[in-house]
Amino acid sequence: MDALTALLSEVRAEGALFGRSYLTPPWSVRFTEGPGLTMVVMLRRSGWVVPDDGPPVAVGEGEVAVVTGSAPFTVTDDPGARTPPTYLAHGDGRCTTGDGRDIGDDLRLGARTCGPDLDAPAAVLTGGFQVRGRVSARLLHALPRVLVVPHEGELCAVLDLTTAEIERTEPGQQAVLDRLLDLLLLTTLRTWFAQPGADPPAWYRAFGDPVVGPVLRALHAAPARPWTVAALATEAGVSRATLARRFTELVGEPPMAYLTGWRLSLAADLLARTDATVDAVAHQVGYGSAFGLSVAFQRVHGTRPSRLRVAAELAPADR
Repeated sequence: MDALTALLSEVRAEGALFGRSYLTPPWSVRFTEGPGLTMVVMLRRSGWVVPDDGPPVAVGEGEVAVVTGSAPFTVTDDPGARTPPTYLAHGDGRCTTGDGRDIGDDLRLGARTCGPDLDAPAAVLTGGFQVRGRVSARLLHALPRVLVVPHEGELCAVLDLTTAEIERTEPGQQAVLDRLLDLLLLTTLRTWFAQPGADPPAWYRAFGDPVVGPVLRALHAAPARPWTVAALATEAGVSRATLARRFTELVGEPPMAYLTGWRLSLAADLLARTDATVDAVAHQVGYGSAFGLSVAFQRVHGTRPSRLRVAAELAPADR
C-alpha cells in the first residue's frame, strides 16, 4: 500500500456538497465552515483563497486549490478590496445572504448553482470532503493550509469529466460526482507532490527511497507482524545500523517509533468505526493484549483506548 492510498482511506466525498458560483466583479464567497478539506477550482477568470488564519493565495484560471481544515475562508477576486460576501456558503450546504437570509431566486440559478447570471465573467467550482479518522488526519497535518495545482496533464482530463457531469441531471448523478471528486482529489494531490517546488512530507518522499520505501510499504501492508529492526533490515536488504540511520534521516524518527504511531492511528480508527473489542483491535494492529495497547495509548496519547471509543460514540455521526 502506498502513502496516498493509506492516508486517503477515510477521506471521502460521500454526499459531496458540490457547488458552482457565477460571479461578476467585485465578488467574494464566504465559506463559514469547511468540511475538513475543500477543493476550489477557478473555471473562469482567476481568484484568491483567503483563509482567516493565513495569507491570501492566488488561484489562476483553470487551477485547482485544496483548502485544509474546517476554519472559515473566503474566495474572492480581490483580497485587498474587502468586498462584502455575495453570499455565505455553510457547512450543511445552505447558502445565505450576509444577514442570514436564504439567497432566494435572484441568486439561485439551479441545482448546486448560485450567482447573478450564468454568463457572469467568473466561475468557481467547489467540492467538500469529510475527513474521518486519525490515519487520514496524518495527511491533512502534512499539507499546507492552501495548495494550488495547475490545470494540466491527467488533472485536466479528470477535471473536464467532473465539470461535464455537473452539467447533467440524470439518475445516480450524486454517486458519480462523489467518485469523480475522489478521483479529482487524488489526482490533484499526486500532481502537487510531484511538482518541483512542492514540499511533500518526509514520509512521502521516503516511499521512493530504495532502502526506506520497501520498509514503509511492509509496515503499512502488515502492521500486526512482530516487526523488529532486524526483520525490517532484511526487507530492505541492508544492515540494521544502515536501516536505522537511513530511516531516521528520511522520515524523522526511528522505524519502530514510526510503527508505533501507525499502529495507534489504525487502532484509534478501528475503535471509532467498529464494534471490535479492545483486545481484538490490539491483535489486529500488532499488540499481544488489550493491556499492551492501553499502555501504548496512554504513553503516546495520554488516554486509554476505552475512553477514545466513548468519545467517538458521543461525537456527531458525521464527525
